[in-house]
Amino acid sequence: MLATPGARAFTAGNLLARLPMGMFSVSAVIMIADAHGSYALAGAVTATGLLATAVVAPWTARLVDRHGQARIAVPATAVAVLGSLALLLCVHYDAPVWTLFAAYAATATTPNTGGMSRARWAHLHRGDASALHTANSFEQAADELCFMLGPVLAATLCGALFPEAGTLTGAVLLMTGILIFAAQRATEPPVAPRTRAASPLRTRGIPALLAVFLATGAVFGALEVVSIARAGGAILALQAGGSCVAGLLYGALRPAPDVRGRLLLCLTGMTTLMSLPLIATATTGSLLALACCLLLAGAATAPTMVTGMTLIQRLTPPAQLNEGMTLAVTALLGGVAAGSALGGWMVEHAGTATGYMVPVCAAALALTVAAAGTRRTG
Repeated sequence: MLATPGARAFTAGNLLARLPMGMFSVSAVIMIADAHGSYALAGAVTATGLLATAVVAPWTARLVDRHGQARIAVPATAVAVLGSLALLLCVHYDAPVWTLFAAYAATATTPNTGGMSRARWAHLHRGDASALHTANSFEQAADELCFMLGPVLAATLCGALFPEAGTLTGAVLLMTGILIFAAQRATEPPVAPRTRAASPLRTRGIPALLAVFLATGAVFGALEVVSIARAGGAILALQAGGSCVAGLLYGALRPAPDVRGRLLLCLTGMTTLMSLPLIATATTGSLLALACCLLLAGAATAPTMVTGMTLIQRLTPPAQLNEGMTLAVTALLGGVAAGSALGGWMVEHAGTATGYMVPVCAAALALTVAAAGTRRTG
């Protein structure tokens, strides 16, 4: 796959730009909590950034589709980097609290780097379903790797150097990576002629698929909060590691032509495997057993995401591909926020064992929505 001319260069730049996605929120929490002594404030600031991203990201992606990746991604990233640096300065110089919210909200212009990379693979391998399946699997494994390494790198930098080190390093990596990525013009998808095309939300099958992504995000958000409450954040690396390995193995397989059937199979597997942490916590209480179950539970997440993104690519008009994939990511982030809130409420009121019911129920909801959507779309 990487032997494709230009693929190594844009992949290297994209990975550099994507790594900070796992760094910024952790760095912001550490930095703000250290300066203000309040995790509640830190959480509120990062939540504001998430909501701003949910609003701004689809518009940024639409501009990318209309005007090209290089033309939009570089200035959009520059604005986001300035927002991160502004947050750093506001924290360091004890600026009023409202400035923290404003600065972090400015980072919402960060382009969907994973979506832009997937759009390049879709352009390079158009008509070759097997090659595109491998590329999507690789991209999902890269996502998992970045979200596995990013928080660890951020926490290490903030602890070993100074509280602002994680944010500063993330900003440098993001800007450098985007500049390298945007410089690879030979692999950039051509800009489609401007038309009055309707939003991808009006495309048949897309709303149901976005609902699946929303429920899948709730799986991730709830699993993260409940696992941290049960055993600390380090144990989450096992779930991400299991997903990363599964993504690479899934990419090596020859995909079945029925993408909707594959999605239902993946969601069934995810629902089944997400019950393992619940069983381990409720029956044994062993952290070792929980760790093994989280590793296994992660094995279904990457195949589910790969198949869902493949279906998004097939359903979305080519001229709106970045916007379609960004809507999927936005739905996923919204689900993460909802799952985190519900998982935290369950832990506080019913304990961690009961809390693990939330990701199981969310996975079952995703499966139900996907099954209903499949019947309706044929």
